Amino acid sequence: MMRLSGVLAAAFVVLAIPSAANAGDAAAGQAVFKSICGGCHSPVAGKNFSGPSLFGVVGRKSGSVVGFKYSPANLAAGLTWDVATLDVYLKAPKEKVPGTTMVYAGLKDDTKRADLIAYLETLR
Repeated sequence: MMRLSGVLAAAFVVLAIPSAANAGDAAAGQAVFKSICGGCHSPVAGKNFSGPSLFGVVGRKSGSVVGFKYSPANLAAGLTWDVATLDVYLKAPKEKVPGTTMVYAGLKDDTKRADLIAYLETLR
């Protein structure tokens, strides 16, 4: 029994390491934002382009930017844009929110996605 609890404790530590390693680099994320997101989204509060402003996106409810006309799918999604939800959405938007009008296919690179999310967390 003692050996099993030691193995379980070691497994817990090993499983916890990847989440710490996935913490992104906000400066690198700003470059990702500019190259991938900036054509459709603004980092400035109240400034919408063809996509809503991403200022304050982390912690915000989906479909809630005033003055932006969302697709019915995004309005009905009922999501809160936390780090985990953004990670899944940014990897494959149409899988997370079927019917979204966001044309971007997704950011498959885990490091770039973590960096982008770290940058989005700074937009407050």
